[in-house]
Amino acid sequence: MSNAPVIRADVPGSFAWGVFHKRHPELVRRVLDALPYGPAERAVVERLLVESTTGVLEPLRADAPDAARWLAWGEGLWGRPWGEAPFLWAESYFYRRLLDATGYFGPGAWQGVDPFAPFKNAELAGAAVDEELAALSALDGLPETRRAEALLSSALWGNRADLSFGITAETTGTAAADLVADDSATLWTALGRATGGQVCVIADNAGRELLPDLVLIDHLLTGGPAAQVVLYVKPQPYFVSDATTADVLASVERLRTAPSAAAGAVGGRLWRAMNSGALVVRTHPFFCAPLPFHDMPADLRTELAAATMTILKGDLNYRRLVGDRLWPPTTPFGETVRHFPSPVAALRTLKSDVIVGLDAATVARLDGTGTSWRTDGRHALVQVDARP
Repeated sequence: MSNAPVIRADVPGSFAWGVFHKRHPELVRRVLDALPYGPAERAVVERLLVESTTGVLEPLRADAPDAARWLAWGEGLWGRPWGEAPFLWAESYFYRRLLDATGYFGPGAWQGVDPFAPFKNAELAGAAVDEELAALSALDGLPETRRAEALLSSALWGNRADLSFGITAETTGTAAADLVADDSATLWTALGRATGGQVCVIADNAGRELLPDLVLIDHLLTGGPAAQVVLYVKPQPYFVSDATTADVLASVERLRTAPSAAAGAVGGRLWRAMNSGALVVRTHPFFCAPLPFHDMPADLRTELAAATMTILKGDLNYRRLVGDRLWPPTTPFGETVRHFPSPVAALRTLKSDVIVGLDAATVARLDGTGTSWRTDGRHALVQVDARP
């Protein structure tokens, strides 16, 4: 797909290296503190941590429900050090193995228990969510264009609520926010041309990110651009806070029961939209695959090809969309996403090294700050390939 080097985690001091050697140990500590796992589960989790930093990649046990898929996905990687695998692949496999280690796939008492649920639930129940939902009432009096812009911005910057990023991130404030690429006008124009069609949204995180995503979806359905929205979520817990169907249901209920009348109205409309089929929640095993979207299977490609626009949320989906490579940052966004089966938009807060679609002046300005602007969560982008 490209000559740009694939990002790996075997370069000491790199962002990817830090994920395995700094973020994951802290994540494991939090997981083991959050639920009362027994000695057997705790020992397997600790062994995984050691293996992922000093050992080699070993395939899943033969009776694992997805063993055949992972065996194929890892062809040529088994037996090699974790750091020699593509970063996207190795990080995905770590989370798959973490589920196994905590007993998620069973058999046993821990079967089906989301190890990240305590984090998700605490965030969704937090006072900050009530404040954010109360602010929805202030949008009702805005002109339609400004209201749409505010909802899009909220969905974009809601990505800063990513629980995985919060493990190691320093405090960031809105004053530091910087939109490094903004195709939002193109997005609204493309949606306007496709009024009455199907819009797909590929979700990222649950909790405080999923809530503004759902509010934006409500706007797409009630404001006219979409006759139907298909919301894609993960089939199982993934990357700490990634949204599953259970998280969607919890978030809709949080909206329905919020003290804010405006939030309650949104929640009620979303509930009815699910009843009528105007809002459909779907998933696919490929959303937990360690591969770029370039390699998506034919059945999922056919589903997404029906969309007038697909909106991808978050950093991980961006990595999978453009390819998790060290692209020259001025590489045109359109060149990296033409493989995608529909017009596509990315809403992303920057939390990893990969970036495309920037102009040279922006890159020079950002590089001149001397900050880790690609990974610190203080910058965001809206990029669109509308394919007129």
